[in-house]
Amino acid sequence: MEKNTIWAISLSTVVLVAFFAVQTFLFPRKEPVAQNKADSQKVEQKAESASSAENTESFLSEPSENASEIAQAAEENFVIETNKLKVTFTNKGGDVIGFELKDHFDRDTGKGVEMINNVSAKNRAFALSFGDVDADIVDKIFDVKIDEANKKIGFSKAYADFTVYKVYTFKDDEYLFKLDIDIIGNENFKGLNKNGAAYSLRTSPQIGPRFNPKDRYDVREFIAYDIANEKKFTPKKDNEKDWSWVAVAGKYFEIIVNPEDSVEKLNAVKLIAPDKKNENSNTQLVLSRKACDSSVKDSYFIYVGPRNEADLKIYATADKNSWNVGGKSLTESLPTSGILNWLEIILRFVMKLIYKIIPNWGVSIIIMTILLKFALFPLTKKSLEGTQKLQEVQPKLQALQEKYKDDRQKLQQEQMKLYQQVGYNPMSGCLPLVIQFVVLWAMYHLFNNYFEFRGASFISGWISDLSSTDNVLTLGFSIPWLGNELHILPIIYLISQLLFGKITQNGGTAAGQSAAQMKMMMYAMPIVFFFLFYNAPSGLLLYWTVSNVFQLFQQLFVNRMMKKRKFAPKSAKSATVFNNKKNNKK
Repeated sequence: MEKNTIWAISLSTVVLVAFFAVQTFLFPRKEPVAQNKADSQKVEQKAESASSAENTESFLSEPSENASEIAQAAEENFVIETNKLKVTFTNKGGDVIGFELKDHFDRDTGKGVEMINNVSAKNRAFALSFGDVDADIVDKIFDVKIDEANKKIGFSKAYADFTVYKVYTFKDDEYLFKLDIDIIGNENFKGLNKNGAAYSLRTSPQIGPRFNPKDRYDVREFIAYDIANEKKFTPKKDNEKDWSWVAVAGKYFEIIVNPEDSVEKLNAVKLIAPDKKNENSNTQLVLSRKACDSSVKDSYFIYVGPRNEADLKIYATADKNSWNVGGKSLTESLPTSGILNWLEIILRFVMKLIYKIIPNWGVSIIIMTILLKFALFPLTKKSLEGTQKLQEVQPKLQALQEKYKDDRQKLQQEQMKLYQQVGYNPMSGCLPLVIQFVVLWAMYHLFNNYFEFRGASFISGWISDLSSTDNVLTLGFSIPWLGNELHILPIIYLISQLLFGKITQNGGTAAGQSAAQMKMMMYAMPIVFFFLFYNAPSGLLLYWTVSNVFQLFQQLFVNRMMKKRKFAPKSAKSATVFNNKKNNKK
C-alpha cells in the first residue's frame, strides 16, 4: 500500500477519533427543560396538592358510590382498562402481572405489546418488599376496591401494627399512571426499618416485548436523570439517590419511575442487568425507601409505554397532559448520538416531510438517501475522480517503484511529481470520507432507533417491518453466524457493494501485492459486512443498499466525464495545428 494512502487513512482516523472525543467538552447535550425552575416548582407543588387531595387511605376505607369492595381469601385477578392500556392486577400484594399497550402490535404474540414479562410467585411488577432492595416481596392476599369509572384500583392489608394501602390511578390517553403507597401505623407502630429501609418498590422483572439476547440490535439499559442539574447518566449499582427519575429501557419501550412527593425519601436503587446468554433473564430496577419512624404517604408517577418523543414530550409542560404535571424532561430517556443529534433531527424532519407526501417510510428512506447523495455529490465527485486518476497512473507508479526500490526518499519525490502531473492529491479523499462517515453514523443511529419504523411496512410480504429483518423463509436448520432465517435484503446489499467495488476497480492495472490488496478490499470487506449486518433492521440495510446503487451510478458518470475530458485536449491540439498549417499556405 502506498505511503501517501497510509497517511490519508491515518489522518482520517485521527480526525474521526478527535471528532467524537471532543463532543462531550465542546458540545455537551443540554436540551432546555421546558419550564424554568420557578415554573417547575409550581408544577410540582400543584401535583403534590393533588396528591394530598386524593387521599389513598380514604379511598380504601370510606364508602364510594362508583367503587366496589372485594375481600377474598384466595388469589384473584382484576383488570383496569383505558383507551391505551389493559392492566391486569393480582390481589397478592396488589401487584401488576400484565400491562398491554393496545396501540402497539407485537407480531410474535398477535396482540398489543406486553410490557410485563418473567412474572413469578417471587417477583411481580410494582411489588413491595418490607426492607431493603434484597428483601422478599409481600405475598399476602390484599383486600381490593375497584372504581372502573374513574380508572382506579386500590389494595389494602392490615398487619398487627400498621395497614398497607396501594392505589393505582389511570387516565385515558395517558401512558403515565399514579401509584400511591401509604403505610398507616396504629398506636403501637414504631416505624419500619430493615437495613435502613422501610420498603422497596420494583419495576417489571423484564420489560416487553420479549428480550432476545441473540439479537445484537435489541437492548436493555438503565437511565437516570437529575432535573436540577440537567444531567443524564447511567445509574451505578446500589447508588445513592442522586436522580429525579430513573428508567429501565428497551429499544422501543421503557418504564420510568418518578417519585413525586417522595423525592428525598428514596436512598438507593438496585440494578438487575440482563444475562446475554439467557433470554428469560430479568432486567429490573428495585428502589428502596428510607426507614421511617411514623406513618408513610408516598406517591410515584410511573410511565410504561413507547420510547417515543411524541408520547414523552407532553410531560414537559403541564397543560399538555391530563395529569397537569410538567418539567419532567422524560425525553432525556430517548437514545441519542450525542454531538450528531442535531443531524438526526434534520434527517427526521426531512423524512417526515416526505412521509406526508408519500405515506410509506421505506419510500421516505429511499428519497432522503438520494437527496443526501445529491447534496454530497460535489465532495463525492472529488473522491471518485481521485480514485480514477490513481488507477490511470498505476503502471507509472509501478515503474517508479521498480526503478527506485532501493531509494525510498527519491521514490516519494518522483511519486509526488507524478501526482502533480495528473492532478491527484492523496489527501483529497479524506474530507469526503469523514463527512460521509459522520452522515452514515447519524443515519445508522436514526434508523436503528427511530420509533416510527417499528411495524412500518415498505413492501407487504417482503419488508413488513422496517425495524426488523426481512424474513422471507425459515429454514429447518441453522447456518453458522446467520441463523435459520433467510433474508434477501442483505444479499442485495452484498451484490450492490461488490458491483460498486468492481466498477471502482475497473480499468485498474495494479499488479503483485497492490493487486492482491485491492482484491481483498473489493471482495473481503463486503463479505465481512454482510455477516455483520445480516440481522440488521431493514430500514438501515435499505439505506445502505440504495446508497451503494446510487453511488455506483455516480461512479459511472464520473468515469464517463473523465474519459471525455481526457480526449478533449487532443482534439483541441489537432484543430490548432490544422489551422496553423492552413494559415501558412495562404
